[in-house]
Amino acid sequence: MKILNRDNLTFDDVLLLPQKSETLPKNINLKTNLVKGFSLNIPLISADMDTVTESLLAITLARLGGLGVIHKNLSPNEQAKEINKVKRSESTLIIDPITLAPEDLVEKAIKTMKQHNISGIPIIKNKKLVGILTHRDLRFIENEQIQIKKVMTKKLITAPIKTSIEKAKAILYKHRIEKLPLINKKGELKGLIT
Repeated sequence: MKILNRDNLTFDDVLLLPQKSETLPKNINLKTNLVKGFSLNIPLISADMDTVTESLLAITLARLGGLGVIHKNLSPNEQAKEINKVKRSESTLIIDPITLAPEDLVEKAIKTMKQHNISGIPIIKNKKLVGILTHRDLRFIENEQIQIKKVMTKKLITAPIKTSIEKAKAILYKHRIEKLPLINKKGELKGLIT
């Protein structure tokens, strides 16, 4: 390989000729240390520009192992909304899930689901989990002015707060459900596995 001793190379100045390699694709590791104690699975970080990175790209990069930096050309509230979209996009364990009360209207639930891009909301009364409202429950609702308690799922499959992710996945699969509320001994919601 011929190496040029210049500091100002561009992509057009460099050509790597393909050759046979002894390295198997499964042995390639692109993991990159970003800062001490934090690494990325792929060496990709998006630019924090308004024409480049908002929640959609940040979610895609995160799923692939990279990092998306939300741009600063938003108000602090809009930035927080974009970040929340990323954080809630595909969480396995949600520590502080969004909840509603049984007396709230279905209309409020639909707005909340759209606003936070979620497909289900635990329903809480006096700190205790009393139901869950999902898109399945709302599928054939014609009147959004009725209370959630009239359409929510009341018979719930739950798990203790210290349930492992592996065990939770087995419960989700066994019961064909998409959300597993985690409760303490008092029946209070402490988390949600999706």
